[in-house]
Amino acid sequence: MPSVQKKKLGSYPTFLVVFSITLALVVVGLFGLLLLHAHKLSEAVRENLEVQVYLERNLPETELLRLQQDLGRQPGVAEQGGRPAIRFISKEDGARQLLQSTGEDFRQFLDDNPLRDAYALKIRPEYTDTLHLGQLQRGLRGQRGVFEVQYPRDLFASINANLTRISLVLLGFAAVLVGAVVVLINNTIKLAIFSQRFLIRSMQLVGATRFFIRGPFLRRATWQGFASGGLAALALVALLQYAYLEVVPLRQLRDDVLIGALLLAVVALGVVIGFFSAYWAVNKYLKGSLDDLY
Repeated sequence: MPSVQKKKLGSYPTFLVVFSITLALVVVGLFGLLLLHAHKLSEAVRENLEVQVYLERNLPETELLRLQQDLGRQPGVAEQGGRPAIRFISKEDGARQLLQSTGEDFRQFLDDNPLRDAYALKIRPEYTDTLHLGQLQRGLRGQRGVFEVQYPRDLFASINANLTRISLVLLGFAAVLVGAVVVLINNTIKLAIFSQRFLIRSMQLVGATRFFIRGPFLRRATWQGFASGGLAALALVALLQYAYLEVVPLRQLRDDVLIGALLLAVVALGVVIGFFSAYWAVNKYLKGSLDDLY
């Protein structure tokens, strides 16, 4: 008789538990993917912001090359292809850009081009706040051959403020969602173990230790959490690939390292919640009185 009970211990239905946990983890994973792509989008927006460094007039070619190298060594200057992201804009190019934007050619009534040669510097995302931009501006102004350093201060501040607000809102939703999923998975496993509360008490009455009774439940819940996490990860990969096929520009925000870490976190979340939910649920019946079983 004890051998039959041992075989049945912890053998509650698996499919519904795995299905419920998988759905909950997919929801968390989808929101995690949204956070990752929103983060990459904010970085892409910040990386496209530029600081304009206007130069003294009539600098020789050697001085321009020296200045470009010095600017590239400034902290906060982004890199592209392993090189500093610096673009030279001659005063002739500046005149053509002004003509395209305004539709007026000032060269028709001015004998000389009043514009200056300039370098456009892309900035690292972490250097786009007011403090770092001020430090970078002072460092650039100290370079020989630099006339003025300008950047759209209000645009930088507005973008940073909006991205910060959006990030806080998304993180708040993420915290609420993770809490709801933890409660959902916990209740799912509790309900599954509820059907075996009398068997747990019977094992106690015949002298089985708590460790012996908990073992099958913990192993089963852990494997269910692992299987659910794996299924959720596969579902997320499939949904992500479909999204990349339907929305091609979304691929530019792809980060395989972060996505891989998120998928591992989804699997780990399923295992951890499954283990501890089973542990707490079994302990409740191990410590409870006989009246609590009814």
